[in-house]
Amino acid sequence: MPAHRPPVPGAPPATGHPAAAPAPARPAVPPQPAPGAVAPDPALSWSTATHTGAPAGTGRPVIALGEPEGYDERGRPRALGMRVRPRAAAAAACVVLGLGLIGGAVTGSWLTGDSAAAGTTGTFAATGALWHNVPVDQLFPPTVEGRGAGPGGADRTWIRVAVAPDGGCAGAFDPLLAKTLAPVGCARLLRATYTDATQSYVTTVGLLFTKGDPAAMGVLHTRFEREDLGGRTDLMPRPYAAPGTVAAGFGDRQRASWTVSVLTDAPVVVYAVSGWADGRTVDAPQPAADAVQAGATTAPAQAGLGQEAQGLADRVERGLRRTAGPSPESSS
Repeated sequence: MPAHRPPVPGAPPATGHPAAAPAPARPAVPPQPAPGAVAPDPALSWSTATHTGAPAGTGRPVIALGEPEGYDERGRPRALGMRVRPRAAAAAACVVLGLGLIGGAVTGSWLTGDSAAAGTTGTFAATGALWHNVPVDQLFPPTVEGRGAGPGGADRTWIRVAVAPDGGCAGAFDPLLAKTLAPVGCARLLRATYTDATQSYVTTVGLLFTKGDPAAMGVLHTRFEREDLGGRTDLMPRPYAAPGTVAAGFGDRQRASWTVSVLTDAPVVVYAVSGWADGRTVDAPQPAADAVQAGATTAPAQAGLGQEAQGLADRVERGLRRTAGPSPESSS
Protein backbone atom coordinates (compact mmCIF):
# COMPACT_ATOMS: atom_id res chain seq x y z
CA MET A 1 0.00 0.00 0.00
CA PRO A 2 1.38 3.35 -0.92
CA ALA A 3 2.68 5.57 1.94
CA HIS A 4 0.46 8.34 3.15
CA ARG A 5 1.75 11.79 2.21
CA PRO A 6 0.52 15.02 3.80
CA PRO A 7 -1.27 17.41 1.56
CA VAL A 8 0.76 20.12 -0.08
CA PRO A 9 -0.44 23.54 1.06
CA GLY A 10 -2.47 25.17 -1.67
CA ALA A 11 -2.77 21.95 -3.72
CA PRO A 12 -6.25 20.52 -4.51
CA PRO A 13 -7.26 17.49 -2.52
CA ALA A 14 -6.30 14.19 -4.09
CA THR A 15 -9.76 12.88 -4.71
CA GLY A 16 -9.10 11.46 -8.08
CA HIS A 17 -11.46 13.97 -9.62
CA PRO A 18 -10.39 16.94 -11.67
CA ALA A 19 -9.76 20.03 -9.55
CA ALA A 20 -12.60 22.46 -9.56
CA ALA A 21 -11.93 26.02 -10.64
CA PRO A 22 -11.54 28.31 -7.64
CA ALA A 23 -14.35 30.72 -6.97
CA PRO A 24 -13.60 34.30 -7.86
CA ALA A 25 -12.36 36.40 -4.88
CA ARG A 26 -14.97 38.72 -3.41
CA PRO A 27 -13.87 42.24 -2.91
CA ALA A 28 -13.35 43.19 0.73
CA VAL A 29 -16.08 45.41 2.01
CA PRO A 30 -14.87 47.95 4.58
CA PRO A 31 -16.75 47.78 7.82
CA GLN A 32 -19.49 50.33 8.11
CA PRO A 33 -19.97 52.24 11.30
CA ALA A 34 -22.96 51.39 13.33
CA PRO A 35 -25.89 53.75 13.07
CA GLY A 36 -25.24 56.84 15.12
CA ALA A 37 -21.54 56.05 15.61
CA VAL A 38 -18.92 58.77 14.93
CA ALA A 39 -16.50 58.04 12.11
CA PRO A 40 -12.87 57.66 13.23
CA ASP A 41 -10.80 60.86 13.20
CA PRO A 42 -8.42 60.62 10.25
CA ALA A 43 -5.96 62.60 12.34
CA LEU A 44 -5.45 59.49 14.47
CA SER A 45 -3.19 57.00 12.77
CA TRP A 46 -2.91 53.45 13.97
CA SER A 47 0.23 51.44 13.70
CA THR A 48 0.99 47.73 14.13
CA ALA A 49 4.31 48.57 15.73
CA THR A 50 4.54 47.21 19.22
CA HIS A 51 5.43 48.97 22.44
CA THR A 52 9.07 48.82 23.41
CA GLY A 53 9.65 45.69 25.43
CA ALA A 54 6.46 43.90 24.26
CA PRO A 55 6.93 40.43 22.68
CA ALA A 56 7.10 40.54 18.96
CA GLY A 57 4.01 39.38 17.20
CA THR A 58 1.59 40.30 19.98
CA GLY A 59 0.06 42.88 17.68
CA ARG A 60 -0.50 45.43 20.41
CA PRO A 61 -1.12 48.65 18.52
CA VAL A 62 0.55 51.95 19.32
CA ILE A 63 -1.51 55.10 18.95
CA ALA A 64 0.38 57.97 17.34
CA LEU A 65 -1.49 61.25 17.46
CA GLY A 66 -1.30 62.89 14.10
CA GLU A 67 -0.68 66.65 13.97
CA PRO A 68 -3.63 68.77 12.87
CA GLU A 69 -3.25 70.52 9.62
CA GLY A 70 -2.60 74.20 9.20
CA TYR A 71 -1.97 76.45 6.24
CA ASP A 72 1.03 78.46 5.24
CA GLU A 73 0.99 82.05 3.94
CA ARG A 74 0.13 80.81 0.42
CA GLY A 75 -2.84 78.70 1.52
CA ARG A 76 -0.98 75.40 1.19
CA PRO A 77 -1.82 72.83 3.89
CA ARG A 78 0.92 71.90 6.32
CA ALA A 79 0.99 70.25 9.70
CA LEU A 80 1.32 72.54 12.68
CA GLY A 81 4.55 72.13 14.53
CA MET A 82 6.59 71.96 11.34
CA ARG A 83 9.58 74.23 10.84
CA VAL A 84 8.68 77.87 11.33
CA ARG A 85 9.69 80.18 8.52
CA PRO A 86 13.04 81.90 9.20
CA ARG A 87 11.47 85.37 9.19
CA ALA A 88 8.90 84.43 11.82
CA ALA A 89 11.55 82.70 13.91
CA ALA A 90 13.78 85.77 13.78
CA ALA A 91 10.90 88.03 14.85
CA ALA A 92 10.08 85.77 17.77
CA ALA A 93 13.73 85.68 18.81
CA CYS A 94 13.92 89.49 18.73
CA VAL A 95 10.84 89.78 20.95
CA VAL A 96 12.28 87.36 23.49
CA LEU A 97 15.68 89.08 23.42
CA GLY A 98 14.11 92.52 23.81
CA LEU A 99 12.04 91.43 26.77
CA GLY A 100 15.12 89.91 28.34
CA LEU A 101 17.16 93.09 27.95
CA ILE A 102 14.38 95.27 29.36
CA GLY A 103 13.89 92.96 32.29
CA GLY A 104 17.61 92.87 32.94
CA ALA A 105 17.91 96.64 32.86
CA VAL A 106 14.99 97.10 35.24
CA THR A 107 16.32 94.46 37.59
CA GLY A 108 19.78 96.04 37.49
CA SER A 109 18.40 99.47 38.37
CA TRP A 110 16.48 97.96 41.29
CA LEU A 111 19.56 96.16 42.58
CA THR A 112 22.03 99.00 42.18
CA GLY A 113 19.73 101.94 42.89
CA ASP A 114 21.40 103.71 39.99
CA SER A 115 18.85 106.33 38.99
CA ALA A 116 18.91 110.01 38.16
CA ALA A 117 16.44 110.77 40.92
CA ALA A 118 18.59 109.09 43.55
CA GLY A 119 21.70 110.96 42.36
CA THR A 120 19.94 114.34 42.38
CA THR A 121 18.52 113.76 45.86
CA GLY A 122 21.93 112.74 47.17
CA THR A 123 23.64 115.84 45.74
CA PHE A 124 20.92 118.12 47.10
CA ALA A 125 21.36 116.76 50.62
CA ALA A 126 25.17 116.75 50.40
CA THR A 127 25.27 120.40 49.33
CA GLY A 128 22.98 121.37 52.18
CA ALA A 129 25.47 119.93 54.67
CA LEU A 130 28.56 121.73 53.35
CA TRP A 131 28.35 124.60 55.82
CA HIS A 132 29.59 122.33 58.62
CA ASN A 133 31.52 119.75 56.56
CA VAL A 134 34.11 121.89 54.76
CA PRO A 135 36.51 124.64 55.90
CA VAL A 136 35.64 128.26 55.29
CA ASP A 137 38.55 128.71 52.88
CA GLN A 138 36.92 126.21 50.55
CA LEU A 139 33.63 128.11 50.42
CA PHE A 140 35.17 131.60 50.59
CA PRO A 141 38.74 131.36 49.25
CA PRO A 142 41.19 134.09 50.39
CA THR A 143 41.60 135.09 46.74
CA VAL A 144 39.09 134.63 43.95
CA GLU A 145 40.09 135.02 40.33
CA GLY A 146 37.47 136.24 37.88
CA ARG A 147 38.72 135.89 34.31
CA GLY A 148 36.64 138.13 32.09
CA ALA A 149 34.34 139.09 34.98
CA GLY A 150 34.89 142.86 34.79
CA PRO A 151 33.45 145.49 32.44
CA GLY A 152 34.27 144.77 28.82
CA GLY A 153 35.50 141.28 29.71
CA ALA A 154 38.37 142.55 31.88
CA ASP A 155 39.80 140.18 34.49
CA ARG A 156 39.03 140.68 38.15
CA THR A 157 40.74 139.59 41.36
CA TRP A 158 38.90 139.69 44.69
CA ILE A 159 40.71 139.56 48.03
CA ARG A 160 38.89 138.45 51.16
CA VAL A 161 39.05 141.00 53.98
CA ALA A 162 36.68 139.47 56.54
CA VAL A 163 34.54 136.42 57.28
CA ALA A 164 31.45 136.83 59.42
CA PRO A 165 30.81 134.32 62.20
CA ASP A 166 28.33 131.72 60.96
CA GLY A 167 24.90 131.99 62.50
CA GLY A 168 21.27 132.74 61.79
CA CYS A 169 19.71 135.15 59.33
CA ALA A 170 18.59 137.87 61.73
CA GLY A 171 19.52 141.30 60.38
CA ALA A 172 21.12 139.96 57.18
CA PHE A 173 18.33 141.02 54.80
CA ASP A 174 15.89 143.86 54.33
CA PRO A 175 12.70 142.98 56.24
CA LEU A 176 10.66 142.25 53.12
CA LEU A 177 13.38 140.01 51.68
CA ALA A 178 13.59 138.12 54.97
CA LYS A 179 9.83 137.58 54.80
CA THR A 180 10.10 136.37 51.20
CA LEU A 181 12.80 133.84 52.10
CA ALA A 182 10.98 132.62 55.23
CA PRO A 183 9.10 129.73 53.52
CA VAL A 184 12.38 127.83 52.98
CA GLY A 185 13.74 128.59 56.43
CA CYS A 186 17.25 129.45 57.57
CA ALA A 187 19.53 126.61 58.62
CA ARG A 188 22.76 128.64 58.56
CA LEU A 189 24.08 131.85 57.00
CA LEU A 190 27.72 132.23 55.92
CA ARG A 191 29.13 135.57 54.74
CA ALA A 192 32.43 137.07 53.68
CA THR A 193 33.46 140.50 52.43
CA TYR A 194 35.97 141.04 49.61
CA THR A 195 37.67 144.01 47.98
CA ASP A 196 39.14 144.35 44.52
CA ALA A 197 42.86 144.51 43.77
CA THR A 198 42.83 148.32 43.88
CA GLN A 199 40.68 148.43 47.03
CA SER A 200 38.24 150.69 45.24
CA TYR A 201 35.18 148.53 45.84
CA VAL A 202 33.86 146.19 48.52
CA THR A 203 31.48 143.28 48.07
CA THR A 204 29.77 141.01 50.59
CA VAL A 205 28.89 137.54 49.31
CA GLY A 206 26.62 135.20 51.23
CA LEU A 207 25.48 131.58 51.25
CA LEU A 208 22.12 131.05 52.91
CA PHE A 209 21.68 127.33 53.64
CA THR A 210 17.95 126.79 53.88
CA LYS A 211 15.73 124.07 55.34
CA GLY A 212 13.73 123.76 52.13
CA ASP A 213 13.31 120.60 50.10
CA PRO A 214 13.62 120.56 46.28
CA ALA A 215 9.93 121.38 45.83
CA ALA A 216 10.10 124.40 48.16
CA MET A 217 13.27 125.68 46.50
CA GLY A 218 11.63 125.29 43.11
CA VAL A 219 8.60 127.30 44.20
CA LEU A 220 10.78 130.09 45.59
CA HIS A 221 12.94 130.17 42.46
CA THR A 222 9.84 130.41 40.25
CA ARG A 223 8.46 133.25 42.34
CA PHE A 224 11.69 135.24 42.09
CA GLU A 225 11.68 134.79 38.31
CA ARG A 226 8.00 135.44 37.73
CA GLU A 227 7.71 138.48 40.02
CA ASP A 228 11.20 139.83 39.31
CA LEU A 229 11.92 139.93 43.05
CA GLY A 230 15.65 140.16 42.43
CA GLY A 231 15.22 143.61 40.92
CA ARG A 232 13.33 145.31 43.75
CA THR A 233 15.25 147.78 45.92
CA ASP A 234 13.13 146.86 48.94
CA LEU A 235 14.35 143.24 48.70
CA MET A 236 18.11 143.70 49.10
CA PRO A 237 20.65 141.74 51.15
CA ARG A 238 22.66 143.69 53.67
CA PRO A 239 26.49 143.96 53.65
CA TYR A 240 28.86 142.70 56.30
CA ALA A 241 30.92 145.70 57.48
CA ALA A 242 34.01 144.34 59.24
CA PRO A 243 35.65 146.80 61.68
CA GLY A 244 39.29 147.61 61.02
CA THR A 245 39.08 146.75 57.31
CA VAL A 246 38.49 148.63 54.11
CA ALA A 247 34.86 147.58 54.45
CA ALA A 248 34.37 149.17 57.88
CA GLY A 249 32.01 151.81 56.49
CA PHE A 250 30.06 149.45 54.22
CA GLY A 251 26.48 149.88 55.43
CA ASP A 252 22.96 149.84 53.98
CA ARG A 253 23.27 153.33 52.44
CA GLN A 254 26.47 152.33 50.66
CA ARG A 255 24.83 149.49 48.71
CA ALA A 256 25.16 150.16 44.98
CA SER A 257 24.37 146.86 43.22
CA TRP A 258 23.25 143.37 44.24
CA THR A 259 22.15 139.94 43.04
CA VAL A 260 20.14 137.13 44.62
CA SER A 261 20.07 133.61 43.15
CA VAL A 262 17.77 130.86 44.45
CA LEU A 263 19.22 127.45 43.55
CA THR A 264 16.92 124.55 42.71
CA ASP A 265 19.45 121.71 42.85
CA ALA A 266 20.66 122.64 46.34
CA PRO A 267 19.03 124.16 49.44
CA VAL A 268 21.06 127.34 49.05
CA VAL A 269 20.45 130.99 48.21
CA VAL A 270 23.56 132.76 46.86
CA TYR A 271 23.73 136.54 47.01
CA ALA A 272 26.18 139.43 46.78
CA VAL A 273 25.98 143.18 47.35
CA SER A 274 28.64 145.72 46.31
CA GLY A 275 29.56 149.35 46.97
CA TRP A 276 32.40 151.86 46.98
CA ALA A 277 35.19 151.34 49.48
CA ASP A 278 35.31 155.06 50.40
CA GLY A 279 31.95 154.85 52.11
CA ARG A 280 30.00 157.07 49.72
CA THR A 281 26.25 156.76 49.81
CA VAL A 282 24.16 155.63 46.87
CA ASP A 283 20.74 157.11 46.27
CA ALA A 284 19.70 154.79 43.43
CA PRO A 285 21.13 151.29 43.73
CA GLN A 286 20.74 149.14 40.64
CA PRO A 287 20.36 145.34 40.40
CA ALA A 288 23.40 143.68 38.89
CA ALA A 289 21.39 142.16 36.06
CA ASP A 290 20.62 145.70 34.85
CA ALA A 291 23.95 147.30 35.72
CA VAL A 292 25.94 144.86 33.55
CA GLN A 293 23.90 145.59 30.43
CA ALA A 294 25.67 147.34 27.58
CA GLY A 295 24.76 151.01 27.46
CA ALA A 296 23.79 151.27 31.15
CA THR A 297 24.63 154.81 32.32
CA THR A 298 23.97 154.77 36.06
CA ALA A 299 26.84 155.38 38.47
CA PRO A 300 26.93 151.73 39.67
CA ALA A 301 26.96 150.54 36.06
CA GLN A 302 29.68 152.94 34.98
CA ALA A 303 31.85 151.94 37.94
CA GLY A 304 31.42 148.24 37.21
CA LEU A 305 29.75 147.50 40.54
CA GLY A 306 27.23 145.27 38.80
CA GLN A 307 30.11 143.09 37.58
CA GLU A 308 31.60 143.12 41.10
CA ALA A 309 28.46 141.67 42.65
CA GLN A 310 27.54 139.32 39.81
CA GLY A 311 31.07 138.08 39.13
CA LEU A 312 31.91 137.27 42.74
CA ALA A 313 28.56 135.58 43.39
CA ASP A 314 29.03 133.41 40.29
CA ARG A 315 32.52 132.27 41.35
CA VAL A 316 31.42 131.42 44.89
CA GLU A 317 28.46 129.47 43.52
CA ARG A 318 30.71 127.53 41.15
CA GLY A 319 33.05 126.72 44.02
CA LEU A 320 30.09 125.47 46.04
CA ARG A 321 29.08 123.14 43.23
CA ARG A 322 32.62 121.85 42.78
CA THR A 323 32.82 121.07 46.47
CA ALA A 324 29.47 119.25 46.43
CA GLY A 325 30.38 117.18 43.38
CA PRO A 326 31.19 117.31 39.64
CA SER A 327 28.84 119.51 37.70
CA PRO A 328 28.86 121.03 34.21
CA GLU A 329 28.19 124.38 35.87
CA SER A 330 31.28 124.21 38.03
CA SER A 331 33.77 125.11 35.28
CA SER A 332 35.52 128.46 35.58
